[in-house]
Amino acid sequence: MSQWYQLQQLDSKFLEQVHQLYDDSFPMEIRQYLAQWLENQDWDHAAANDSFATLLFHGLLTQLDDQYSRFAQENNFLLQHNIRKSKRNLQDHFQEDPVQMAMIISNCLKEEQKILTSAQTLDQNEVSSTQNNLILGRQKEMNEKVKKVKNKVQDVEQDIKTLEDIQDEYDFKCKTLQSREHEPSGKALKEVKQEQMIIQNMFLTLQLRRKEVVTKIADLLNITEQTQVALITEELVDWKRRQQIACIGGPPNACLDQLQNWFTVIAESLQQVRQQIKKLEELEQKLTYSQDPVTQHKCFLRERTNTLFKQLIQSSFVVERQPCMPTHPQRPLVLKTGVQFTVKLRLLVKLQELNYQLQVKALFDKDVNEKNTVKGFRKFNILGTNTKVMNMEESTNGSLAAEFRHLQLKEQKNAGSRTNEGPLIVTEELHSLSFVTELCQPNLVIDIETTSLPIVVISNVSQLPSGWASILWYNMLTNEPKNLSFFLNPPTARWTQLSDVLSWQFSSVTKRGLSTDQLNMLGEKLLSQSAANVDGPIPWTRFCKENLNDKSFSFWLWIEGILELIKKYLLSLWNDGWVMGFVSKDKERTLLKDQTPGTFLLRFSESSREGAITFTWVERSQNDEPQFHAVEPYTKKELSAVTFPDIIRNYKVMAAENIPENPLKFLFPDIPKDHAFGKYYSRPKEPSEPMDVDDSKTGGYIKTELISVSEVHPSRLQAPENLLPMSPEEYAEVTRALSPAEIDSMLNTAAYSS
Repeated sequence: MSQWYQLQQLDSKFLEQVHQLYDDSFPMEIRQYLAQWLENQDWDHAAANDSFATLLFHGLLTQLDDQYSRFAQENNFLLQHNIRKSKRNLQDHFQEDPVQMAMIISNCLKEEQKILTSAQTLDQNEVSSTQNNLILGRQKEMNEKVKKVKNKVQDVEQDIKTLEDIQDEYDFKCKTLQSREHEPSGKALKEVKQEQMIIQNMFLTLQLRRKEVVTKIADLLNITEQTQVALITEELVDWKRRQQIACIGGPPNACLDQLQNWFTVIAESLQQVRQQIKKLEELEQKLTYSQDPVTQHKCFLRERTNTLFKQLIQSSFVVERQPCMPTHPQRPLVLKTGVQFTVKLRLLVKLQELNYQLQVKALFDKDVNEKNTVKGFRKFNILGTNTKVMNMEESTNGSLAAEFRHLQLKEQKNAGSRTNEGPLIVTEELHSLSFVTELCQPNLVIDIETTSLPIVVISNVSQLPSGWASILWYNMLTNEPKNLSFFLNPPTARWTQLSDVLSWQFSSVTKRGLSTDQLNMLGEKLLSQSAANVDGPIPWTRFCKENLNDKSFSFWLWIEGILELIKKYLLSLWNDGWVMGFVSKDKERTLLKDQTPGTFLLRFSESSREGAITFTWVERSQNDEPQFHAVEPYTKKELSAVTFPDIIRNYKVMAAENIPENPLKFLFPDIPKDHAFGKYYSRPKEPSEPMDVDDSKTGGYIKTELISVSEVHPSRLQAPENLLPMSPEEYAEVTRALSPAEIDSMLNTAAYSS
């Protein structure tokens, strides 16, 4: 959906802001006429590059010429005048300075995006409701169009039956008249003349009826074509875009059954029209005459019907479920060599006569050859059964489907050559999986093909995170399924685009996406400025390839490590909203400084590639200044030994007189620790439960548990009743899961037993 279209759905108060963006220097009517083209150009780049700005300026003039031609065909004199005037104004203003035009357009598009963001932020629920109403409205409109096609086909069917009855009666009367023409009586002659008049009138009626039927079929095909174009270029395209979004974690895709209903009704209607034309030809064989409309138009009608049917069938062949390894269901389109993957095809035209008639063959990189690949492009063979017959038993809803369940990829090893020696690394190299079949009907053979979304092929599971980053970037920014050279010059993303995708990565594997505050923190890391006010461009390299600030890993690998940590060790805490997670140290101190001593929050480490979590709490110094303490982050190593809730429950620091105390009292802002985490604690041992000292069962050992202790040097002690207040610079961030023997060594006390 274009940005311009989205803007037009906003309330009047936001539309007024849009009106203020445009004046005579760049009129709104050009924005309207060329909406999609304008949004597809890189005006930011043009605003900084004179040559590229000149190229886009002339491209804009060409687009206006094309629009003028369309108005000319429509005989719309006023719009022709307006578009010609707009073109002259642009030439007068920007012929010598196209960069200025690029800056104006770039600014307008950015301001439009801000208006959209403001509207969505102001009342997200209202916007969602409006969008749902639009979708329902479009579905209702398409239902009416399809219903209209079906009804007109039935009307033509009835007209042909009437025509057949008239022709049969006409034929009967002609034969009857021929038998009476030899009767000698005058009375018979008079009756013959009357019969001739009746037959002549019947013939005129027959001519009129034939002409009406042919005209109705032509009109029916016009309406069918209009409906079919809307179905293929709008509804199907929207579904495919939603499928892309769903593949990268966005809202689940739907409406395929609805699409199938529409496709099937149109297909049934076209099949019926083919039979109607055949019936007309049969009537023509029995009776024809000069200027017979059936004779004149039957070939055209037949060819047009077949063309529409062919286009419909070819467009109805879709990849219902994109290629995916069952071991990684939430990471489709990344396939590992030697690992089985599945993919499901569907024909949206559900006709019983097609059941078991279509044999589908899977082909890898079907259209890739030496001429259109980059140097070092790897080649693969498909292993497993790569042919399937489509049938209605393959799916639960009775649709015509074929599912490949046991395909594998194996790389072709060429002697003496290296793989991946070209400009693209393995995880940026895109491949395609094609599926071909053929439909054979009387006097009609249709070649059918569909292609999966681009695939990344990896040879080691360690490449999965980078491969998934490529899938995210591609499907976020383009809907061209055959653009396998995408990463030779990957486009930049806007933060508003990327922020949604990042949130989906969390909501797709947990019950909670990212909040606005969490996203703002991530945006600041990528943009090096406030993401709340700047929808800045983010290059592919910044997202996935460059090291993050002074770290030895990229932004995406950092996010990936945190995702894995959440899935394996923090899922319940994250789902319940107890993990603030993404919060900068400055923001952390701002949140904690005015809170009750012992208030803490949980955040992810910014220095761990594998993902780590820490907690920071606030205390007060003797002069009532806030003091912040953070422990060394916990990684999967520690969390695999002790659950994070138990770490929080048992955490200790050395306070006055070397007595360990737990400084964590309230989860930010004021939730008692045990209220937040109590249900996650391991079951405590009942005090009355006897200690098992049977050597045969315990080997003579006292049962123990691991707890985390942070040691404080005695010189930092300040008050016997308080925990140590100290600055972050003075505080040694050290937390470990310790055995009782280690604790005994530290404290010179007995081991803590459970």
